[in-house]
Amino acid sequence: MRGLFHQALPFTAVWRVAIIVKWSDTCSIRIALQGGSMINACVHIGSRGERCKRNHDHGRIMITVKPAPLSLGDGMSVSSAWTLNPDVLHLNHGSFGAVPARIQDFQNHLRAEMDVDPVRWFTTLAPRVVQARGALAGFLGTDPACTAVVPNVTAGASAVFHSVRPPRGPDIVVTDHGYGAVTMGAERAATRWGGRLITAEVPINATFAEAHDIVMSSCTATTGLIVVDQITSATARRMPVIEIAASARERGIRTLVDGAHAPGLHPKPLEDLDCDYWIGAFHKWPCAPRGAAVLIARRDVAQELFPVIDSWGTPLAFPERFDVQGTLDFTSYLAAPASIQFVEDEWGWDRVRSYMSDLADYAARVIAEAFSIHTGEDHRVDVAAPVNAMRLVRLPAGLATTHAQADALRLPVRKECNTAAALTSFRGIGYLRLSAHVYGTTQDYDEAAERLVPRLCEWALTSVPP
Repeated sequence: MRGLFHQALPFTAVWRVAIIVKWSDTCSIRIALQGGSMINACVHIGSRGERCKRNHDHGRIMITVKPAPLSLGDGMSVSSAWTLNPDVLHLNHGSFGAVPARIQDFQNHLRAEMDVDPVRWFTTLAPRVVQARGALAGFLGTDPACTAVVPNVTAGASAVFHSVRPPRGPDIVVTDHGYGAVTMGAERAATRWGGRLITAEVPINATFAEAHDIVMSSCTATTGLIVVDQITSATARRMPVIEIAASARERGIRTLVDGAHAPGLHPKPLEDLDCDYWIGAFHKWPCAPRGAAVLIARRDVAQELFPVIDSWGTPLAFPERFDVQGTLDFTSYLAAPASIQFVEDEWGWDRVRSYMSDLADYAARVIAEAFSIHTGEDHRVDVAAPVNAMRLVRLPAGLATTHAQADALRLPVRKECNTAAALTSFRGIGYLRLSAHVYGTTQDYDEAAERLVPRLCEWALTSVPP
C-alpha cells in the first residue's frame, strides 16, 4: 500500500476530476484531483472491503471498513424483511424509522383482534400494556415501575411540562441542539411558570467537558429545569447527560433528558444517569411501529406526572395511569417488544450496532468525498462525540442555511433524486444527516454519491426546484 500511494501522489490535474483504477473485483483506487493537487485518495482492498483514505490536509492514511451486508437467517437479503420501496435510497432511518414486515403483520393482527370484539379488547387491555411496558423497560435496563408509555417523545416531554413546576425556579435551560418540538414545549412551559427559556450555545465540536460547562454556566439562581438531548437530532452528537444531571442535582435543578435516539443505539442508556425524567422512542432504531415511546421518572418525582389528556386512569398511580387512555390504539406498544426481539433473534443487538457504525463511517466518507470532488472543499464535519449510526456531512454553501430551508429540501430530494434523506441546519450551515440501519448497504451510499451529491451541488449554484 505504501508503494501504491507513492505512485499515485505525483499525479496532477488542471480540472477537478476523480480517477478510478480497478485491478480486480475487490481492489481499486479512487484519486480525487483539484487544481493541480490531490484532494484525497481512497483504496478498496480485499474481501472485507477495507477502505484506506489519504487526505491532502492530514497527510495520513485512515482505514474505513466497507462492511459486508448482513443477511437474514434463511440467507435472504435483509431488505426483504422490510416493505421499503426498493427504487428509493433510504438514508434517513433516524427520523421515522422503518417497521419490518412481520411486525406490521403482528400489529395488524392485534388491530383485527381489537375490532372483532372491542369490549373485550379494551376491558382486558391494561394487563397487556403492563406486560409490554415491562419488556420495554427490560430492554432499556430500567425498572418497569418507573416507566410509563407515551405516544412519542414530545408527548412525554409535554407530560413533564404540564404536570410539574420545579420548586427551585421557573427558568428552563435548553441547548441550541435541542429538538424543535421539545424546545417549543419548554418555552411555553417557562412562560406559563413566569420564567424564561435560556439557550446554552454548544459548538458542534465541543468536548464533553466543554459542553457540560456551557450548559451549567447558563443556569441561574432561578433555573428549575434543564432539558438536554442524550443524542441530538439535528447535529448527530452525544451530550454529556450523566455529568450535566449530576451537577444539576448538586444545585437542586431538575433534568429532563431527551433520549429519543438512544433506545437501540445505546445498550444501556440510563446506566449511571441520575436525571429526574427521561424520554425515549422505539419507532426509531428498534424499528417498532410508530407511536411507541416511554417516559421514565425518578421515584421521588414520578407521582407528580400525569398524561396530557385526562382519562379513566387519572386516579391510578404512576405509571399505571398512563396505561389507561380511553380508546387510543395501544397496538404500537404491544408490538414494540416483538420488534426488539426480531432484531435480537436475527443478528443480536451488539452486532447490529457494530454494523450500523461501520456503515455510517463508510457512508460519511463516500458522500463527503463526492462533495469534495465537485466543490474542491472539505465536507467532513468535526463532531466531538459522534453517534454510532448517524453522521453529518456538510452541504455546499448556500443550501439549508435555516431549519425551514432544510425541511423544504426533503421533498425535492425525494422527487428529483429518488432519495429519502434528512437535511438539517445548525448555526447557518446546512448538513446532510446520514442514519444507517441493517437494511442499508454500502451500495446505497455509493449510489447516493452519484445520484444525490451532484444534484445538491447543482442546486447550490442555481436554485432548488419546488
